[in-house]
Amino acid sequence: METTAQTGARTIDILIGLSLPFRIRKRYSWYNGIMQRTIQTTYRYRLAPTAAQEQMFNRFAGARRFVWNWALNRKREHFQQTGKMLGFSALCVELTRLKQQPATSWLCQMHAQSLQQTLRDLDSAYQHFFRRVRKGETKKGFPQFKSKKTDTPRFRVPQDVRIDGSFFSVPKIGLVKAIVHRPIEGTTKSATFKREACGHWYISLVTERQIAPKVDRPIQTHVGVDVGLKSLAVLSTGQTIDNPRWYRVQSRKLRRAQKALSRKVIGSCNRGKARVGVARLHQKTRNQRNDFLHKLSTDLIRHFDLVSIEDLNVKGLAKTKLSKSVPDAGWATFRAMLTYKADRNNTHLIVIGRFFPSSKTCGACGLINADLTRADRDWTCPCGVAHDRDLNAARNIDKEGARFFEQIVAAGHAETQNACGDPISPIERLAQVVETGSRRLMSIKELIGYWSPGTHTQRVPGAGLRDRSHELMNFYY
Repeated sequence: METTAQTGARTIDILIGLSLPFRIRKRYSWYNGIMQRTIQTTYRYRLAPTAAQEQMFNRFAGARRFVWNWALNRKREHFQQTGKMLGFSALCVELTRLKQQPATSWLCQMHAQSLQQTLRDLDSAYQHFFRRVRKGETKKGFPQFKSKKTDTPRFRVPQDVRIDGSFFSVPKIGLVKAIVHRPIEGTTKSATFKREACGHWYISLVTERQIAPKVDRPIQTHVGVDVGLKSLAVLSTGQTIDNPRWYRVQSRKLRRAQKALSRKVIGSCNRGKARVGVARLHQKTRNQRNDFLHKLSTDLIRHFDLVSIEDLNVKGLAKTKLSKSVPDAGWATFRAMLTYKADRNNTHLIVIGRFFPSSKTCGACGLINADLTRADRDWTCPCGVAHDRDLNAARNIDKEGARFFEQIVAAGHAETQNACGDPISPIERLAQVVETGSRRLMSIKELIGYWSPGTHTQRVPGAGLRDRSHELMNFYY
């Protein structure tokens, strides 16, 4: 039987879905009064094009690079002359005129939507640049011109790419054979074609599909994971995952291949063959790492209801003397895999703060050994308990994650919170708007307030409600 707060939260969700404009409401679907989630999944397949099809791929990629440089030059010239930015619509009109010119009439042979997508990508690059400037970041990332020698051949087709058995139907090219190792689920939104450094072409399909809302299931099994370099991961159950050290294993072959590459004459065909050999060794290392981490993360998500890990400063550690070992271990990739797999499998993932003394804390009495150094792999607590450094850390992470879950998540708060303690999900924010200790639900006008679609301004009584409604509108728009 639902409590008053749960009934109020469900009522707010329904009111919001019925009262918001259609362009906002269409992003959500409803099933028996419960909001479903829309997730995006990327499927990547290796292509096996013929020589003629590969030539067309290169032409499409060259057209994308040409349109990018032309549009970037036009935006710069227009800004220098008028002091205003040249928008996407104006560039599309000029692109149509560019196709009609005799010198650039070859653009008519390319896919029109692929060229327009290049203009959208350039517009997005400018938006990201402005965002980084507003935030005051060091690297602004202003859009640059693309060179034929350094730019990776790629292009994007927003629609009309379909799968037919083991073939992909590509506009202007036809049926391209591919290695379809898994079926596609959901609606295809875009297709990106890219040639890797090893010379192989790949297609990446972005799909969207509706899934059931996340249900908080009871916690029956939980585990703490301590990642490291000596062992890739140590579980609180006592299991140790050895570090395969993929890059170290391939280092001897890489050294020989890179020496052979350095001896070749720049610009020769033999140098191109040697470069492909080096790229394939790097690709093999990357594939081995991703395969191992996918299997490990999937195994943890399937067998445990609660997984606890540490928040490590991977970027900072990669700048130290461990700059080769830390990226080789793939800690950031492992955490990213756990994050999205836990969200889709109704498993809780708790990230412990990076300053939590997991290795220095005695798991038996709670004493913190401040004298513990990184070289100490084993230590004995004054209470008489001997600890293995990594196993003790994993068990402390497990305890801290279970404690955090019981006090924060199981108590009714959101699992993911910002620095102010507010949940990130806007619907969870609105669920907290219901007055504590009162059964009165605020009207939808009081809850959302009045907003202007152009300026995103709200007039809502109460500072707290104003903040939440502002964040809601930013999310929707």
